Amino acid sequence: MLDVHGTSLTAEDKEILEHPLVGGLILFSRNYHSPDQVSALTKEIRQAANADILIAVDHEGGRVQRFREQFSAIPAMGDIWLYADQNIEVAKTLAKHCGMLMALEVQAVGIDISFAPVLDINDISVVIGDRAFHQTPELVIELASAFVDGMHQIGMKATGKHFPGHGSVQADSHYSLPIDGRTKAEIYASDLLPFKSLITSQKVDALMPAHIVFPDIDENAVGFSSYWLQTILRKELAFDGVIFSDDLSMKGATAVGGYIECAEAAQQAGCDMLLICNNRQACVDVIDNANINVEAQSEIRLRRLLKTNQLSWSTLHDNPVWQSSQQFIDK
Repeated sequence: MLDVHGTSLTAEDKEILEHPLVGGLILFSRNYHSPDQVSALTKEIRQAANADILIAVDHEGGRVQRFREQFSAIPAMGDIWLYADQNIEVAKTLAKHCGMLMALEVQAVGIDISFAPVLDINDISVVIGDRAFHQTPELVIELASAFVDGMHQIGMKATGKHFPGHGSVQADSHYSLPIDGRTKAEIYASDLLPFKSLITSQKVDALMPAHIVFPDIDENAVGFSSYWLQTILRKELAFDGVIFSDDLSMKGATAVGGYIECAEAAQQAGCDMLLICNNRQACVDVIDNANINVEAQSEIRLRRLLKTNQLSWSTLHDNPVWQSSQQFIDK
């Protein structure tokens, strides 16, 4: 999964999208000018790829919402509990409406998934902070489950991140490789709980591991660890959804080596799709030179994430679900 620079495709973009190793594209704020423009862009992307291609965006709400003008302002997930005056039923209803509204608007412009929800706990991580639903695992489970119910009602698949939890380590994996020295028992008793619960209840269709090392469990960062991804996630937790790598251009990934080494290591560890963002040369190097296999099981998992509805922006505001969710959030 790679990215493009502008609001329409260049000749180079189109050539790269035709490459057999390119299976997805992620959009950023720079790719957005208006709903009509980004709708045209997603159509152009699918035509250029000439195959099923998964189009994604980070549209969580709060400070991580790539499209703003003419889109609804989704609150930060950490504010939901406060807006509901700490009433769990009101908070769950608000979370569900946020999930529905986000999914409706994102899919109405031709995008398959938003990488959401965040299942981390709001502990000491600045980069997570109010992106997380709460400080306690139990409330993260309740509110994230409701948010996913809203997504699923619209037809959007849910991606939980950042497995097994980024909230309890201060360093930002965009700029360094965080080390979390807690014991396996401590992690299992707190940060891992939301992931385990939503996997067990079949609420998450995909997961994104964190670029964090937990030395008590494995010497490798989670996204490059077959122990984390195969032994724990696939076998112990029986997760059969998509595993996305986090962005391999983040500083937390560089301990493995260069981009080619990172891509190869992430796939060998168990990632179904590899993200390389904001570095075109790295994308070209990986698809031209990395030893990457197109795994049949990964393709099956990824196809499950493609949107199946025919939502369009032109009719969205007449949609009664959009209207009710918009009114509820505006309260």
